[in-house]
Amino acid sequence: MSANRSIYIVGLTGGIASGKSEAAKYLEGLGAHCVDADEISRALTADGGPLLPSIREEFGDGVFFPDGSLDRPALANLVFSDPEKRRRLDALTHPSIQKAMLDEVDEAEQAGEKLVFLNVPLLFETGMDVLCDETWLVSADEDVQKERLMRRDHMSLDDAEKRIDAQMSLEEKLRRAKVVIDNSRSIDRMYGELQSLYAGLLKRVSRMENDK
Repeated sequence: MSANRSIYIVGLTGGIASGKSEAAKYLEGLGAHCVDADEISRALTADGGPLLPSIREEFGDGVFFPDGSLDRPALANLVFSDPEKRRRLDALTHPSIQKAMLDEVDEAEQAGEKLVFLNVPLLFETGMDVLCDETWLVSADEDVQKERLMRRDHMSLDDAEKRIDAQMSLEEKLRRAKVVIDNSRSIDRMYGELQSLYAGLLKRVSRMENDK
């Protein structure tokens, strides 16, 4: 717990199709307060969202539907086929997403919460791990990720590989994470591991509060 905050921050991350979102939902069911980067991103780019003008200026009308709403598949296809375009999109969106997430953390802290999870797909890539007291990684073998992506999003193998390759390698994430949850096999096994980890985390945070 940082000297500037009375709330303990856990960064939750994982590669695409690793099961990170499912892990976050399960933790919320256990009572955890989760701040979700993807939800915030969708809100900022929804109809009338504050990021839409900048996205249109940067990438043109081709990533928008005729009604003015963002064509998310078109934008994804564009940026995942060109690393430079992806960097430009990240530079446009990440500062606003991070600010909104930290605003939610502040609100939770003011409401008396002692623990919050930041659910961030690109936790390490964006440097948000430095804001966290510890980091949890939901991992899955790359072959499992590809299979899930192709089944879930009806992707070709080539597109699935592009999405995975665009992220930091699993090896680097494993090196940086404090806690690793393997979700290559049974989801029930992941649930059991999360339940145990969360119970232990609550005890640790409680002890830190009592030691103050």
